[in-house]
Amino acid sequence: MQKAMTIRRPRRSGPLISLVPMIDVLLILLVFFMVTSTYLNLDMIPAVRQQDNAPPQGAAPEAGRTLMIRLGQDGVATVRGQPLAPAGLAGLIADTLTAEPLTQIVVLPSGAATTQALISVMDTATQAGAVRLRVIRLETRE
Repeated sequence: MQKAMTIRRPRRSGPLISLVPMIDVLLILLVFFMVTSTYLNLDMIPAVRQQDNAPPQGAAPEAGRTLMIRLGQDGVATVRGQPLAPAGLAGLIADTLTAEPLTQIVVLPSGAATTQALISVMDTATQAGAVRLRVIRLETRE
């Protein structure tokens, strides 16, 4: 009699757990939170990049500094955390433009600010001599 030869197969270990789907989810969450985050201190966001180098001969002069005006929901203009009346704002803008004529004025209205308050700030800036004026809306209506 011949004996039948039995082949023993090694036992299978448990299923392999892949980390790739978890890494994909984490990257998607990271991108989502980066895109939807807001900055509380908007003075830390440079609207114009300042360069220490002087422009080359014959080139257009580099943009001057930037003055950021925050417009709250109550319609009060705020510069560097200080609320200003329209007369005070006009004086600040005029003084800034006298010192640096290429100063860019950036108005950052709150989502709840009225259109009339925004127009008033823009009128004040243009009457003070501003020619480089931008309005950037970063927030949604509250």
